Amino acid sequence: MITSLQNPAIKNIVKLSKSRERLGQQLFVIEGARELSLALQSEYRVETLYVCPALFDKTKYPEVLNALPEAALLEISQAVFAKIAYRENSDGIVALAKPKTHSLSDIRLSDNPFVIILEAVEKPGNLGAVLRTADAAAVDAVIICDPQTDLYNPNVIRSGVGGLFTVQTAVCSSEEALVWLSTNGISTFAAELQAADFYQDTDFRQPSAIVMGTEADGLSAFWLKNATTRVKIPMRGEIDSLNVSVSTAIITFEAMRQRGF
Repeated sequence: MITSLQNPAIKNIVKLSKSRERLGQQLFVIEGARELSLALQSEYRVETLYVCPALFDKTKYPEVLNALPEAALLEISQAVFAKIAYRENSDGIVALAKPKTHSLSDIRLSDNPFVIILEAVEKPGNLGAVLRTADAAAVDAVIICDPQTDLYNPNVIRSGVGGLFTVQTAVCSSEEALVWLSTNGISTFAAELQAADFYQDTDFRQPSAIVMGTEADGLSAFWLKNATTRVKIPMRGEIDSLNVSVSTAIITFEAMRQRGF
């Protein structure tokens, strides 16, 4: 059992909170047995699994250990787990896994696709929340254009409760996304405060992609110019914007309602 906070492997897990370390080592951290179970179902390759027995005894997903080779398991003390854990009330399991590529060519669309486009998303918590919505609504894919945070930020996995592993995702430029959408016959609906059309009056029953911008700046001129339609959410308060993950959920579930969700 690893009990030292100075153990090199433990210190390296802490380093993986930095994007440059994740990129350089081609490793990322998965915390939680449920999230790990989802990652394994999506065929992520786990390099090492750290388990705190005292906490893992309380997990609702004990079978996850059976899916991993014994050589990949290392036991750690509660003090060590506290050092590497990202969240409270965790169930004592942290894994190091290999990231995947996320290209547009990997996405498999349904006959009548619905896609979420996020432009320049900055906050990992927002990205995770959108992935959680995408999973709940069973959308075809989430495409992240020109991101300011990476998919494997621990807070993306934490806030998305594993949605990263259940939702098809791609990372690309806005220009690449637009070409892909056009090639696949998908109409684009850009969310904008000054739009003339309300989202609830918009027909999302066709192959559709909603395009969401940042809370600070909204969408770029590129998407506002090239989108098929611009839509807005009616608001009566003094504050002129909703959280991007909330806005995405509102429009997404209206589309699902129209489609007989």
